[in-house]
Amino acid sequence: MRPRSSWWWRLMVVVVAMCVGRSASAFSFADVVEKARALAGQPFHDTKERVPQWMLDMTYDQWRDIRFRPEQSLWRKENLPFEIQFFHLGLYYPRPVSINVVDRGQVEHVRFSPALFDYGKNTFAEQIPDDIGFAGFRVHYPIKTPTYKDEVIVFLGASYFRALGRDQIYGLSARGLAIDTVEPEGEEFPYFIEFWLVRPEPNATHLVIYALMDSSSVSGAYQFRVTPGVETRVDVEAHLFFRKNVKKLGLAPLTSMFFHGENTTRCFNDFRPEVHDSDGLLLFSRSGEWLWRPLDNPEHIHVSAFQLDDPRGFGLLQRDRDFEHYQDLEARSELRPSAWQELYGNWGAGAVELIELPTDSDIHDNIVAYWRPRESPRQGDRKELRYTIYWYGDDPTRPPGGRVVATRQERTKEGAQRFVVDFAGDELRKLDAGNPPEAVLTVASGPESGEIDEHHVVKNPVNGSWRVGLQVLPRSKRPVELRAFLRRGKDVLTETWSYTYLP
Repeated sequence: MRPRSSWWWRLMVVVVAMCVGRSASAFSFADVVEKARALAGQPFHDTKERVPQWMLDMTYDQWRDIRFRPEQSLWRKENLPFEIQFFHLGLYYPRPVSINVVDRGQVEHVRFSPALFDYGKNTFAEQIPDDIGFAGFRVHYPIKTPTYKDEVIVFLGASYFRALGRDQIYGLSARGLAIDTVEPEGEEFPYFIEFWLVRPEPNATHLVIYALMDSSSVSGAYQFRVTPGVETRVDVEAHLFFRKNVKKLGLAPLTSMFFHGENTTRCFNDFRPEVHDSDGLLLFSRSGEWLWRPLDNPEHIHVSAFQLDDPRGFGLLQRDRDFEHYQDLEARSELRPSAWQELYGNWGAGAVELIELPTDSDIHDNIVAYWRPRESPRQGDRKELRYTIYWYGDDPTRPPGGRVVATRQERTKEGAQRFVVDFAGDELRKLDAGNPPEAVLTVASGPESGEIDEHHVVKNPVNGSWRVGLQVLPRSKRPVELRAFLRRGKDVLTETWSYTYLP
């Protein structure tokens, strides 16, 4: 065999060195994790200080009159499947966000410029500081037709983000993290301070986003893999670094609005029969039990904790898809998405905590749900988690069996409360009306709080659902925790209905 010449070997050494050097310098999510770790070791600095006060004092009309110019969308000229549009700082969005693009491992900063925006009637464009940053951004993708890119996910305000499937309009939101929600000392809102958008390939069906989060208690690195579709999927990986002790930690938090529904006993002057972005909390435990808790608008703050070891998933859902139940031509509540979160790995012992806040308007997000670990994090702790959020209209596999489709209640004799719960599903519809399934009813809070003094199960001849009627007699002013499900012999036919009755 003829030996290779020395010049050929020298060339190969140079090529290999160049490839190794390029690989070593390529930016990845690991770099964001390292940034978060380093940030947690430094004193916290609120980036709100960088924004002039006059920008925070904008009126709502002034901020709303600032619109991003679509022709300036990131990646539009390259005709890539994803495009990015940006939001302007001011008013409700006081903290600047730095945005970068990662292209083949190299980072390029996206520079803010007033030229990216149409300021409408406003005259202050020239007063805005140079490269002050953005408030957030939204992602567009051809989710309905190949010729038009629809908005599919938006990151705006603190650590909030919200997405939608193909046939939905925006409703509830997700958050990166919740800290000390409804605690007397006040809630802490971590916020994303920097993003990295990984440039997609020309035929890409997903977009990867890195984010750096910070607050006085914790810093974090987040990776979002967004796959739009009929059901839009957002895969989340998070690494959290705690710079001090946290009293209450809320992981994978969801935030929604519930004004009034079929189960609400408070009276509101509203022509609409129901007003809500979500109507229930769904839980899935390792034991295989599915549990449904209808939402409500209570007179006082109500906190419910569902104790679980290593849950498989939870979410806030909008089950009611009938326009006739809302009658709102503008809000179109029947088109709001559900958000189901599938959890990976061992999340340990803890509880899904549901917070329902009283509200007299549908402009407030008064519902919060998150996973609260039993052990609160301490200074110097590190936590990693992975989960997927599915944004969709309806899914018969969540749960796979019968489900609660309506909860109604009324006051009866001697202070008792009657509940009427409707269960529906394909298998339930096939059951003979003359041979009803068994209703398993329990007072989860114990007999000292109340008792169920009567109940019945009957098939609805109109739609094939099964109605469970039960009457509760409270024994004190304590909340009465109720549960009910249908079974036939040893076979569980439905999810578990869970409700708190406040005498």
